[in-house]
Amino acid sequence: MILQALVNHYENLAERGKVDQEGWSKAKVSYAINLSKDGKILGIFSLKQEEERGKKRVWVPRQIKVPEMVTRSSGVSANFLCDNSKYMLGIDENGTNQRALECFEAAKKRHLWMLRETEGDMAQAVKNFFETWNPEKAEECDEIREKWEEITDGGNLVFCRGVKYAQDDPCIQETWEEARNESSEDEQAGICLVTGKEAPISRIHKTIRGVPGAQSSGAALVSFNAPAFESYGKEQSYNAPVGKHAEFAYTTALNYLLDQRKYTFQLGDSMIIFWAENAEEAYQTAFFDSVDPKPDNQEEIRGIFENLKMNRAVQIGNVTLNPEQQFYILALAPNAARLSVRFFYQNSFGNILKNLSEHYERMSVVRPSWEDKEYMGIRDMLFETVNQNSKDKSPVPNMAAFVLKAILSGVRYPASLYTDILIRIRAEQGKVTWGKAGIIKAYLIRNMNWKEGGKYMGLNEESRETSYVLGRLFSVLESIQMDANPGIKATIRDRYFNSACATPASIFPVLIKLKNSHMKKLEREKGGAKVYYEKLLTELMGKLNEYPKRLSLEEQGKFILGYYHQVQRKYEKKEEK
Repeated sequence: MILQALVNHYENLAERGKVDQEGWSKAKVSYAINLSKDGKILGIFSLKQEEERGKKRVWVPRQIKVPEMVTRSSGVSANFLCDNSKYMLGIDENGTNQRALECFEAAKKRHLWMLRETEGDMAQAVKNFFETWNPEKAEECDEIREKWEEITDGGNLVFCRGVKYAQDDPCIQETWEEARNESSEDEQAGICLVTGKEAPISRIHKTIRGVPGAQSSGAALVSFNAPAFESYGKEQSYNAPVGKHAEFAYTTALNYLLDQRKYTFQLGDSMIIFWAENAEEAYQTAFFDSVDPKPDNQEEIRGIFENLKMNRAVQIGNVTLNPEQQFYILALAPNAARLSVRFFYQNSFGNILKNLSEHYERMSVVRPSWEDKEYMGIRDMLFETVNQNSKDKSPVPNMAAFVLKAILSGVRYPASLYTDILIRIRAEQGKVTWGKAGIIKAYLIRNMNWKEGGKYMGLNEESRETSYVLGRLFSVLESIQMDANPGIKATIRDRYFNSACATPASIFPVLIKLKNSHMKKLEREKGGAKVYYEKLLTELMGKLNEYPKRLSLEEQGKFILGYYHQVQRKYEKKEEK
């Protein structure tokens, strides 16, 4: 399904002229070697261009169309007309060595063979260069010596004559196409698993670049390199037969998407790639803003969800979005020289937005007055699971992708999300933020089928659930202590919250006894407060039959919600006054 979707996307991109035709690719090229007709080096031209990266401006290689480049692992394999200094000049940062000479000889052999019958000044210049160039005398060339460090830094080099690149020469292009067609005839044929048609099978698939953490030269999505992974004696990618065209199409489409920042965002250790088939960029914008909403677009997101509920047209700017439009989300993570697929999800754009809307409804909870965000993005949710004082604030590596998949597809949240929130609250002695409360509420509704959960956006004074009432009671006892001792630095929350949440029967009798001394102090100093708290305690105690010995994880979540809601009610009353 993944490869088929990418192949279809390539066909759509090719129709619009946004990707290269088969047999060609875009490469990052740093320098061009200017040749005379007799193959002498006349100069080295920099092709780097200045780009804005964040707050800085940096010089980066230029993307240039070149003949399709080979996939290299550790052996020697030369590209045609575009390669690094080892292959093009036989040198590296340390000078000339055995490895560099082997690379140059491989490039020399390939270029002389490919261009043996090609006419034209450009082809003659390239042939003359490889026939006359001696890597061991590279330091004697002034043009090379002046830019030695720059051209040996690993970047790609191409040939040119003046302002014309060798790969743009019509005679050379014709030679390349003929050679490519000849090589495909000699390759093993079979049934392509992507298209279902008989075609030459690709032995090695091109690498995918742009996934953070993977090899900078690229990582493979489909590859086999050990007998344990092979079936029926089929080696390398013949084990999963993909035709040459399908292999080129899916790798080109995926590299194109990764190169366009508007189609990707990083979440945890995963790179999320998303696209709509043959559609406007408004789909990508709407999806990204819905998954990771910012404070300044909350109203727009609310408008999208409201229109979906009312079955009205969804608009972004001047573009009307079609809810039936097919949308694709792919999550990739680095895995040494390969890529790990965290998940692949496809659905109509309307259903994905509907699942997002339902998720935000489950997450909806009363917020502090200073909080201006109505919708908490995926990154913010994951941020709630980590220690805010830690240097490394990264969540568990694979949790990000699993949480995103659960939200987009409307299935149950990962259990680790809930348990990590509980662990974080315990570690912080009962510090419950609105984000943590929202995650707990959403988890209980979706995973535990808490049908009454929709009534718990704010304080539910009618609730008689023991765990929820206990959480409210703990909050009231803490408020009594704080009112009786203004300016106190540590409350019962710091010492007793975790125990009260897990084993109420062993802690609440102690807290009730402690409360009595605080009430006597309130009676002397704040008589009105004493009356208020006595009424509230009477109401809450009347809803309890006994203190449970233990609370389950589900009940602990309800305890925390009760505590959070009661605390927020206290601050609401202060703001009203």
